[in-house]
Amino acid sequence: MMFVNLPARDLVRSRAFYTSLGYAINEEFSDPGALCVDISDAIHVILLSPEQFGSFVPGRQVIDPSNAVQVDLGLSAESRLAVDVLADKAMAAGATAVRKPDDQGFMYGRSFADPDGHIWEVLWVDMAAARTKC
Repeated sequence: MMFVNLPARDLVRSRAFYTSLGYAINEEFSDPGALCVDISDAIHVILLSPEQFGSFVPGRQVIDPSNAVQVDLGLSAESRLAVDVLADKAMAAGATAVRKPDDQGFMYGRSFADPDGHIWEVLWVDMAAARTKC
């Protein structure tokens, strides 16, 4: 399993955003300072208040993701349509587009920033076609 910890300024807003994308909240691992979003059975995003996030990395500055980038989070999708469905849901829920869709024929992706500014890439790849490109 993978657990991605991210700072979030407003956990109520984050809950609304991620549930509108269709993700479940794991209440067992959520509390007033943390929200556990189940992206899949293997991927869980833990959104933490900046104070709680900072306690995980003592002595280090917690960046503001609305104006700095530390990581670009990638999610695979089962189809081009699935990329568009998730990205469109994100936009409707308050995300902002990071760049234009990237269509290379065998690969298609879209990028958005969540309400806190974390960058998410949703990508579909036709693996058989991709192998011929490499």
